[in-house]
Amino acid sequence: MASPPLLELTDRARLIFQLVVEGYLDSGQPVGSKTLAREGGLDLSPASIRSVLAELEQVGLLAAPHTSAGRMPTETGLRIFVDGMMQVAEPTREERLAIEQRLEASGPIEKALEATSAMLSDISGAAGMVLVPRRDPRLSQVTIVPLDKGRALAVLVGEDGQIENRVMDVGNTPASVLEQVGNYISSHLAGRTLPEASDAIRQELASGRTALDEASRDLVERGIAVWSEDASHRPVLIVRGQANLLDEAAMEDLERVRSLLDDLESKHSVAGLLESARDADATRIFIGSENRLFALSGSSVIASPYRDREGKVVGVLGVIGPTRLNYARVVPMVDFTARSLGKLIG
Repeated sequence: MASPPLLELTDRARLIFQLVVEGYLDSGQPVGSKTLAREGGLDLSPASIRSVLAELEQVGLLAAPHTSAGRMPTETGLRIFVDGMMQVAEPTREERLAIEQRLEASGPIEKALEATSAMLSDISGAAGMVLVPRRDPRLSQVTIVPLDKGRALAVLVGEDGQIENRVMDVGNTPASVLEQVGNYISSHLAGRTLPEASDAIRQELASGRTALDEASRDLVERGIAVWSEDASHRPVLIVRGQANLLDEAAMEDLERVRSLLDDLESKHSVAGLLESARDADATRIFIGSENRLFALSGSSVIASPYRDREGKVVGVLGVIGPTRLNYARVVPMVDFTARSLGKLIG
């Protein structure tokens, strides 16, 4: 049965629904009619409250776990609450200052990104994630080392000393040819990024202004193509605070937690989810099975793009945790952290 929009609920049903969701997000436990009658200020008997709870369950907004007589929101109920009822709690002046000072004290941008991930974890009580800005390092040298079974290892050395290794298929190419190819590519990399070097090499090969034979030319073209494509599909994701996911409530559902930790280990998939928030105008919230990646773990992700000083989106940050995240507090904190991080990026 499709859930009704909020406007179709009675004022009493809306209030009870809101109290159940807020109580669940606060405690992580289902909320019962006796608790609502005692603490909700409803001036209703437990029997009357149970009747409304049953109606909300019937329309798919609440569910009753078999281990409890209380109710908790379904994923649909959470979505309706987050989109239509949640009152966000903006960070206080002290919290804003603490976030800005922690980021500014972290040093180089690489350290700031790590500090951001850890800070998001502390803020949310879940795991913090930062998708590192894409960048094309300027390379200085390429060395191609023969391996076995027609494969070779290409070692790409950046001007900053960073080293990346890529395996490529080379067939029966002799070691001497591999050395020649490595020297040829290196000669075009001085002070250039891989895309810039790729363009220069392709233009030279197309014009015929090269002494390379056909086999070497083919190897150069294949290597450049593979490395360029590979670089564009190598997102760097910093995750901190996974231990926060192993709280007391999680111990009751170890299979869900194991599934979530497996998802986090597959950083490429998680990075893909964060990438989908890159073009968002505001912070995005993914709840449970709304995203196939977390259909089994029943987890939520709160993600926000962050921009450089020119307003260009350079990455995405966020938190991941159980669906009972404190959305009203975490959403504005993630948004403010994204804006603060952007001020540090040139």
